[in-house]
Amino acid sequence: MKIGILNSGGDCPGLNAVIHGVVGAANQRGWEVIGFRDGFEGLLPPGDYTVLKPHDTIGILKLGGTILGTTNKGHFTTKIGKGDIAEVPAEIVAKAKRTMDQLGIGALIIVGGDGSLTTALQLYHEGWPVIGVPKTIDNDLSATAMTFGFDSAVSTVVDGLDRLHTTAASHKRIMVLEVMGRHAGWIALWGGIAGGADVILIPEIPFSFEKIAAFIKRREAGGHHSTLVVVAEGAPMPEGELVTLDANCSGEVRLGGIGERVATRLQSLTGKETRSCTLGHLQRGGAPTSLDRILGMRFGVMAVNLAAEGTFGHMVSYQAYHVDSVPISEAVNQLRLVQADGELVQAAKAVGICMGD
Repeated sequence: MKIGILNSGGDCPGLNAVIHGVVGAANQRGWEVIGFRDGFEGLLPPGDYTVLKPHDTIGILKLGGTILGTTNKGHFTTKIGKGDIAEVPAEIVAKAKRTMDQLGIGALIIVGGDGSLTTALQLYHEGWPVIGVPKTIDNDLSATAMTFGFDSAVSTVVDGLDRLHTTAASHKRIMVLEVMGRHAGWIALWGGIAGGADVILIPEIPFSFEKIAAFIKRREAGGHHSTLVVVAEGAPMPEGELVTLDANCSGEVRLGGIGERVATRLQSLTGKETRSCTLGHLQRGGAPTSLDRILGMRFGVMAVNLAAEGTFGHMVSYQAYHVDSVPISEAVNQLRLVQADGELVQAAKAVGICMGD
């Protein structure tokens, strides 16, 4: 049997671990693995692919990024905005299917987030033998408790906060750290708690600058002269506005800049010197943590097992420390968001963290 694998959407630590798991598990079965370059685009004639042997994956477990390349643009883009889905044109699907048929691909493993898995579901409904592997550092995919790349992103946030803490304390400043998180605040929440943030602002909980300023003034009165603020890029301003870098673009807008906006307002309200820092793509790059290496590898092995069973139209899923699968239809178009009254938020508030509400 020949199986194909491609990475689609944004990159994240752990993608190479998935490839490592797929190639290793397939080799044990005597199967050949075809890796398509640059996501779905590699399926278009004449095909851009490479045969992956076990020796090709030696040492890649610890590498960030993906040896196959990826893209969130091109002919197969289906996610055009929150809640907005577009189908891949029939002529594009037909061209890609010819490549699949010519290569004799019996199963296609698609590693991606909500948009990529939406494409996978369309292809499955059109008769393709597809298997999904969930990938997003935002950790916001339904039907799986965790996605690889999330732990690595959180570790980067924690490292950033550790560094900002010392300079904030030295100058008695407010330091604002902007992190990724378009619709969900998991990175900000986990990273903020682990990194000792004093204020955490996420998309799911509306915040008030006046309440944050009052909190900072109480800290000042209590002898705490520096404050660390973490804000997710997708947290709307109190007026409901999202801060964007290119509001007039087609598709999903590029978020960014809320850190600076928050810093400016807090400095005005508190009178304290305030600085902002944006981690940006530092959260996507670099070596994966041990957790993401193991989780990615396990996801890859399970994807091959699903191919062996002929369980197509399913996505690998992680629940209660166990890797299994669910129908792709249960995972897409329904984001897993932070619950404002959930246990983790309540725990953060219990130790004195301000959520801005």
